[in-house]
Amino acid sequence: MSGAPLLLPELPWLWAGVAACVLAAALAWGGAWRTSSSQPASGAMPRPWRLLDLALLLVALGLALRWQRLGHGPFLDMFEILASSLFSLGLIAAWAARRDALLRAGAPIVLSLLALMGLWLLATDPADTHLPASYQTPVLWFHVLLGKLFLGCALWALGLAGVLLLRRTAFGGRAFARAPDDATLDASAWRVMQVALLFESLMLVAGAVWAQDAWGRYWAWDPLETWAFLTWLLLVGALHARRSMTLSPPVCAWLVVAVFTVAFLTFFGVPFVSVAPHKGAV
Repeated sequence: MSGAPLLLPELPWLWAGVAACVLAAALAWGGAWRTSSSQPASGAMPRPWRLLDLALLLVALGLALRWQRLGHGPFLDMFEILASSLFSLGLIAAWAARRDALLRAGAPIVLSLLALMGLWLLATDPADTHLPASYQTPVLWFHVLLGKLFLGCALWALGLAGVLLLRRTAFGGRAFARAPDDATLDASAWRVMQVALLFESLMLVAGAVWAQDAWGRYWAWDPLETWAFLTWLLLVGALHARRSMTLSPPVCAWLVVAVFTVAFLTFFGVPFVSVAPHKGAV
């Protein structure tokens, strides 16, 4: 945290949100392990998801304070992108868990990934950022929003695929004993991945429009553009393989893991090891 004030007004709220997210993940694993415990009443959300709601509220307050203080949205450096992504991915997961009861089985996986992002946030520098001229366009908002919706859908599918894979282990066999069968998890995961493809396709289009407005070109194959396109190709290829070949649910689940891994590295890795003008624009 060098070069930043020791206590920016948004930090206590963000740190509290991270703590709530970590606790939610721990409760999710504890609940999954206690297979003999009673299930919540119909319509009631399990405690880990209710705790995630609290985490989202705390993170939202922190982001709002930073936004008000700096005068721009939180999407410029690693600290801001991690914080805003923790909120957006958590919000999508919370909404999905209420809409799709299947995702509740994947709570340990989804909430653990959010908790890891939160812990990563603690290790990043919260120094103030300044909005460059190339970011001052409404198209950027659509590009960022579509990207977060894409990654949120991929996380949703990852939770389902993770249950399918982990219950083949000794620990997962007990932790996820009450989860739906493989065919149900597989079908649900890939329905969500089809929606993810829609959002990613629109994200690439919006990004090209923004690039033309910001730098006078639609596409330049800079590292982030290249990896975003490779992610799209991998997702299209995985969807095609699942439809045209006879693949078992575990193989299909590994394809979900592969797509999410490449997408995650594209969002949180490539922009910060490249010196291209696209740096930090996710």
